[in-house]
Order: sequence, then C-alpha cells, then structure tokens
Amino acid sequence: MAKGEGAESGSAAGLLPTGILQASERPVQVKEPKKKQQLSICNKLCYAVGGAPYQLTGCALGFFLQIYLLDVAKVEPLPASIILFVGRAWDAFTDPLVGFCISKSSWTRLGRLMPWIIFSTPLAIIAYFLIWFVPDFPLGMGRSHGFLWYLLFYCLFETLVTCFHVPYSALTMFISTEQSERDSATAYRMTVEVLGTVIGTAIQGQIVGQANAPCLQDQNDSAIVNRTQSTASLKETQNAYLLAAGIIASIYVICAIILALGVREQRESYEAQQAESMPFFQGLRLVMSHGPYVKLIAGFLFTSLAFMLVEGNFALFCTYTLGFRNEFQNLLLAIMLSATFTIPIWQWFLTRFGKKTAVYVGISSAVPFLILVALMKSNLIVTYVVAIAAGVSVAAAFLLPWSMLPDVIDDFHLKHPHSPGTEPIFFSFYVFFTKFASGVSLGVSTLSLDFAEYQTQGCSQPEQVKFTLKMLVTMAPIILILLGLLLFKLYPIDEEKRRQNKKALQALRDEASSSGCSDTDSTELASIL
Repeated sequence: MAKGEGAESGSAAGLLPTGILQASERPVQVKEPKKKQQLSICNKLCYAVGGAPYQLTGCALGFFLQIYLLDVAKVEPLPASIILFVGRAWDAFTDPLVGFCISKSSWTRLGRLMPWIIFSTPLAIIAYFLIWFVPDFPLGMGRSHGFLWYLLFYCLFETLVTCFHVPYSALTMFISTEQSERDSATAYRMTVEVLGTVIGTAIQGQIVGQANAPCLQDQNDSAIVNRTQSTASLKETQNAYLLAAGIIASIYVICAIILALGVREQRESYEAQQAESMPFFQGLRLVMSHGPYVKLIAGFLFTSLAFMLVEGNFALFCTYTLGFRNEFQNLLLAIMLSATFTIPIWQWFLTRFGKKTAVYVGISSAVPFLILVALMKSNLIVTYVVAIAAGVSVAAAFLLPWSMLPDVIDDFHLKHPHSPGTEPIFFSFYVFFTKFASGVSLGVSTLSLDFAEYQTQGCSQPEQVKFTLKMLVTMAPIILILLGLLLFKLYPIDEEKRRQNKKALQALRDEASSSGCSDTDSTELASIL
C-alpha cells in the first residue's frame, strides 16, 4: 500500500503547485485501520426477530401436522405418510435451488438477500393458511382430492418459506465481519427462535387443545355415537386450527417487516472487488469438497434426525402411549420455555469452554432423559420434570449448528479467498440435509404407524402402536445422537483454529481495504493532474 502510494506522491510533488498538492493530500491522509464493527442491540434484535417466522410455522407443522392429517382432515396413514415425506423431500430439494438462484442474484438497493425475504412473505402466509383449511369436496371425491390439496399447499408453502429462510440464514455472514459480533447475533437469533417455538406451541397447542377432535371408543362406535354432535365437534376443531393459523400468519408478517426495516446487508471488502460471483456449480464443488463442512453437516444430520423424530411423534406419544390427551400441548410448552431460558447459558458455555465441548455436553444430555421416558410408566409429574430437563438439550441443538457454520465459512474463505457468493450454498445445503432428514423421519414414522395398524380418530390405540411410538421417541433418537457425536470427533475446527482463522481473515480484510484506499488515491491524483 505505502510503496506504490509513496512513489505516486513523490512524482507529483515536483509537478504540482504546493496549494494543490496539500489539497490533494488531505483525503490521502485518512488511512486509519477500520475500527471493530459493533452491532447495536437494536440491530441484533431486529435480525433475531427474522428467525421467528420459520420457527413459528415449523413448530406448528412439526408437532401438529401429523395428528391434524390423521384425526382432523381424516387422511389415511399411508397417504398422510406420503404427504409428509414428499413435502419435506420437496422442501429439501428447494433449498439448493433457492441457494442457486440467490447466488445468481445481483446486489440491489435493498441488498442481495432482502428482496427474497420481502417478496416471498405474502404468498407464504396464504399457502400456510390453506394447509390448515379442510375443503368440502363432493361425496366420493374427498379422499383423492384431499390428498392432492394438502400435498400441493404443503409443498407450495415449503417452497415459499425456503425463499425466506435460506437468504435469512445466509444473512448471518453479511451483518458483520466480526466473529464475536456474529456469534452474539446468532445467540440473539437462537433465543428468539426458541421463543418463536414457545409462541407457536402456545398458540397452536392451547387453541387446538381447547377443541380436541372427537374420538371413537371402538370400531362399532360409528354406529352408536351421535353423529350430529361428532360432526359439530370436528368442525370446532377445524375452526380452531384455522384460528391458530391466522394468528401465526399475522406474526409472520410483523416479524418480516421488522427484519426488513432493521437490518442492512454489508459486503466484504475483498468480495466487493470481485466483478462477478463464482459460478454456482463451481462453488458447489468447492463447498462440498471442504472437509470441515462435510464433517459438520454429517454430525448434525444424525443429531437433527434424532430431535425431529421426537418432535414429529411427541403429540401422538403423549396422547396414546402416556395417555395425556389433554396435556401434550402443555408438555410441549414446558420443553420450549426451558429451552428459551437456557439459550443464554449455552452461549456463555460455548464462549468459555468452546463449541465442540458444548456439542458433546449439550446434545448428549438428552440421552438420560430419553432413557427415563422409555423405562418409566405413565406419570404426569415425572413427565413434566423430564420435559423441562429435555429443554436444556433442545436449546443446545438449536444454537450450536448455526453458531458453528459461520466458522466453517470463514475457514473456507481463507482457503478460497477469490470465491465470493458461496455463502447461500453453505446455508442452503446444510438446510437441505436437515430437511431431507426431517422428511425421512416423518415419512418413516407415519408409515410405521400404518404397519402397526393405527386407528384414525381412535380414543386409544393397539399395544403395537403404543410400542412403536415409544421406540420412535426414545430408542431411535438415542442411537442417532450417539452416531452424531461420534462423527463430531472428526470435526477439525477447535477454539485454537478459530482464533487463527480470525487473525488471518482480519489481515485479508485489511489488505483488501488498503488496496481499495490505494486505488482511490490514485484515481483522485489522476483527476487532479
């Protein structure tokens, strides 16, 4: 920087009058290194609020869609399993597709990511509302048309919410260049996201819980039960789902507005010097060959699948295996409240002891409680204690993946400094693998219930259904968690590596900034000459 700049200044000294030279030197003297970029609490909160819509809708769909399709929409278990699997598989496929489109997007006055968030929001809330609407099809056509209705709007909503969530996730890399600031903003985000699951659970659970769908005591009850009363009760339940969907959709819009107004994207100085983003498939090849990224997503793939199995089957498990038909929404609320209050503790823990240690301690802490659930008999007080304790592990599962992914991207940028625009690829493919795992978990779960002869709208279920639910909520997640923790042993970025990367990245930014200043000074001098 100084060498080329000094040569130009020296040659100019003999050609320019003193007054002009002094005037031209004034802007050149402003070459101080950039101060540490601090985000205000308001910036962090506005950024964090943007994570709530995905969690609000995801929580409602994850916990309640299965039981809604089976007991309210009256979809048979096999078609319901197809809806759940195809919807999540399609959702997973759209993540890299949206990531590809974002990588091709140019920077606008609003940024490169924010337009996707803004324009997808109104369409997403319409599709979400229609998922929870039970259409009145002509007699004899209800089953096939109902199946197509839920499959269509479920896939449509997942596509639109992906257009919101992938750019929002990638926004982490554009709110600040400082690792500590990004980690702090991520902690804010995770706290709000867990709070979003609490709100989603409270809204969906409490409203729907007040209007349970009518159940049949046995197969002959359909000839005995008062059909008028049963139909009226079912209609109340359908209206309750619509009311909950309307409230959640309204919160979705409010959060999107706060995010759009309160957050501004920032470009890296070295990225701004690049004329074009890297071609998508070239970037994808580099990303998927980056060892730390592959090891990170492999570990979290198994642990995410474990928690998704619990999430997808928890309502049915509480209703039929434990016999808490009227308590499962309160148990969900206890889990999410516990997770919300422990997010700050995990943020302190990973700062004090490191992120890998936090992974081992946080996620493995779920195993004893899952074993206790598997072994204990139905006891409401013990179940609440287990739910509160399990929330501690849920908080770690929420926070740690999104806190570790930016470290992997920083490591990638050091090895490939001339590869801008790859951030959406990292985030979209991470979400792709977790969502695909979610689709597998929901599809396999519902298909397993079909094989176990699940009875739609039954007040009770056969013993094989209860046993299947217990295995899906306890033993299968334990095995998956242990496999995931074994894979984390291979993850190479520890705290020492993070510190080295931070220093190297700062040097890269300073070099790019100095180069930019030098180019600007040369341009100013040329214009004076």
